[in-house]
Amino acid sequence: MDTIVYPGTFDPITNGHTDLVERASRLFEQVIVAVAVNLDKQAAFSIETRVSLVRDALAHIENVEVCSFDNLLVDFVQQRDARVILRGLRAVSDFEYEFQLASMNRNLAPEIETLFLTPAEQYAYISSSLVREIASLGGDVTPFVHGKVVAALRGRMN
Repeated sequence: MDTIVYPGTFDPITNGHTDLVERASRLFEQVIVAVAVNLDKQAAFSIETRVSLVRDALAHIENVEVCSFDNLLVDFVQQRDARVILRGLRAVSDFEYEFQLASMNRNLAPEIETLFLTPAEQYAYISSSLVREIASLGGDVTPFVHGKVVAALRGRMN
């Protein structure tokens, strides 16, 4: 079975993330969206909330599984019998960091490939951190995220 793992903190999931999952779901039999427990970052939402919001945003896609992980990505990918990691590239500025991650993952597990997809043009400028900032300043984030994410951000910011 062809499975791809899309890892990230998804704090919160944006329409750009959803776009990548929709497209990957047409290329692979199964897409595992792996929500990372990142101890280095102070997340706006708990891991449980992030997993729930990702499930809500992706509920319309049949071949998607959403779960959390707190171990080395390549170990998680191997445990799930996958061979491909999905990463998104919004701009040239993302490339250097993503290239470094892909190279390290290839060194740790040469049998695992990294596939880069770019989001649709209308989502290329959206990032979770920008969405959080706009929401924290009272701005309207409805064009950028799923309705449940809008509600969660409003609840978090109030």
